[in-house]
Amino acid sequence: MAFARVNGVVLHHEVRGPETAPALVFSNSLGTDFRIWDDVVARLGDAFRVVLYDKRGHGLSEATPAPYRLDDHVGDLSALLDHLGVTKASIVGLSVGGMIAQGLAAKRPDLVSALVLMDTAHKIGTPEMWNQRIDTVTGKGIGAMSDAIMERWFTPSYRRADNADFIGYTAMLTRTTVDGYAGTCAALRDADLTQSTAALTMPVMCIVGDQDGSTPPDLVRSTADLVAGSRFEIIEGAGHLPCIEKPTETARLLQEFLRRGR
Repeated sequence: MAFARVNGVVLHHEVRGPETAPALVFSNSLGTDFRIWDDVVARLGDAFRVVLYDKRGHGLSEATPAPYRLDDHVGDLSALLDHLGVTKASIVGLSVGGMIAQGLAAKRPDLVSALVLMDTAHKIGTPEMWNQRIDTVTGKGIGAMSDAIMERWFTPSYRRADNADFIGYTAMLTRTTVDGYAGTCAALRDADLTQSTAALTMPVMCIVGDQDGSTPPDLVRSTADLVAGSRFEIIEGAGHLPCIEKPTETARLLQEFLRRGR
C-alpha cells in the first residue's frame, strides 16, 4: 500500500503498469474506493501507467472534517499527480470523480490530455437533495440510505441477495466515513461546472449506463453537448457503475477513445 501527504491530506493510492506508458488516472464515485476499477484495469493490459487513488474521506485515505469543496478534491488530485511526477495524463472520472476530472481539466489543463466522464455531469442534483442526504448520513448513518443508493447504482438483475459482489459493494458504501460522505455531498451541492466545462478544448468522451438512476443518460448527454466535438456513449445493461457491471464494454470504449485521441 502507498500513502502520501499532499494538499494537507493523506491519500491512499496505487500505480500500476510500465513507467514509460501513457498515464491514465481514475477518480472514483461517492461512497466507493479505487477497487471499483479493478476489472477494467485488468482488461487494459500494460498499455498504460495507471494511477488509482482514494479521494479524501474514502477508502484508506484520511477523512478530514466535513464539509469539503470540490476545489479540495481537485487540489488533492493535482497535488498527488505532482507528487508522482505525472506531467500529462488521461483522466477517467465517475460521478463526483467526473466532476473532479472536469475541475482538474479547467484548473490544470497542463496535466490533462483527455477526459473520460462516466455517469457524471457539469452539475448534479439540487441543494435541497444534497442537504437532505447530509442530514440523513450525519443523523442516522449511511446504512439508512443504502438500499435507495444501491437501487440507483445497480440494475435489478445485479441487486440479488445471492450476488456476493453486490453484498460486497454494499459494504464498501456503508463503511465510508461519515465525514467523507457528508463532506463530499457538500462539495457536490456547491459545484456548478457549466461554464468551465463548456470551455474545455481537450478530447472528451462521456459514458453512461442506460439504467443509471443517479445521473441518467439525458443528464450525461447534456454535459457532452457542452463540449465541442465530444463523444457520447451509452452502455446497455448498466446502472451508475458500468465499470463494475460491464467492465469489458467499459474497457473497450476507453481503449478505442484513448487510441484515437477522440
